[in-house]
Amino acid sequence: MSRKMSQLSPSNEPKVCVIFATRGRAELLRHVVECVDLQTVKPHLIIISCVSDEDAGSLTTRPGLLLIKGKPGSSAQRNTALDHVPADFDVVIFLDDDFLMHKTWIAEILRAMNSDPSIAGITGTVLADGIHGPGYSYEEGCAILARVNDLPETLVAVTTGGPYGCNMAFRASSIAGVRFDERLVLYGWQEDRDFGGQIRNRGCRIVRINTALGVHLGVKRGRVSGRKLGYSQVINPLYLVRKKTMPLRDALDHVARNVASNIVRSIAPEPWVDRRGRLSGNLIGFWDFVRGRLTPERAEKL
Repeated sequence: MSRKMSQLSPSNEPKVCVIFATRGRAELLRHVVECVDLQTVKPHLIIISCVSDEDAGSLTTRPGLLLIKGKPGSSAQRNTALDHVPADFDVVIFLDDDFLMHKTWIAEILRAMNSDPSIAGITGTVLADGIHGPGYSYEEGCAILARVNDLPETLVAVTTGGPYGCNMAFRASSIAGVRFDERLVLYGWQEDRDFGGQIRNRGCRIVRINTALGVHLGVKRGRVSGRKLGYSQVINPLYLVRKKTMPLRDALDHVARNVASNIVRSIAPEPWVDRRGRLSGNLIGFWDFVRGRLTPERAEKL
């Protein structure tokens, strides 16, 4: 049963923090932050969580931005950022470093939260997702956003199984004490579902809305190797079942779809995907599972 969250700041401007966990994409990150600058509602703070100064490039000297450095890995970097969010902030937004926001994205997130106090987390609508293909360039992503003429007049919020990690926002009060699981190493496969599952287990509601639009470029540079990712595709969902942050049916669906795709496409793999490496990782994951080993951190050593 959903419980009501605390209201946003009583002032006209709720305090919003935007977090980027990034590594090795400094130039792209600069462009993505420029999209944040175009928002009709500006965040009060942008946090860049990285491993070295090189990850942030020219943004290291940008005013109004907090640069923090820590150990690598999506989950670890997001947790490091969470530790630096001021206590008086109302909304925490996590964006991938290759996600381009429509200029009203933050405004629509706040509108949805103000419309329904039971909403704890929100994921937007992805107009185009390069993760399912070779990816989009920054210019292509901007062109897709430019074709958006009018937003839907009616805001529709649909309860979802979990947020999509490339663009997700949370009421700060709903995630107090919640952290990303750092056993989900490297790219953190399914870390978004685990994070959302922790919130749902508190009786909170996570929705997808139709008015917060964006483009996920799906840039391949900096991604995890096929074998490591293939292992995570099998082990991570099953590990989350044991944690009770993902239903068994959803986990089996994730595993079956990914393994089947790797088997079929390994015959003639796409140039941008290491299908045979992923299939090899899948098999290692299955072998570990039948031996009773649910060890998502092993992906880092493959």
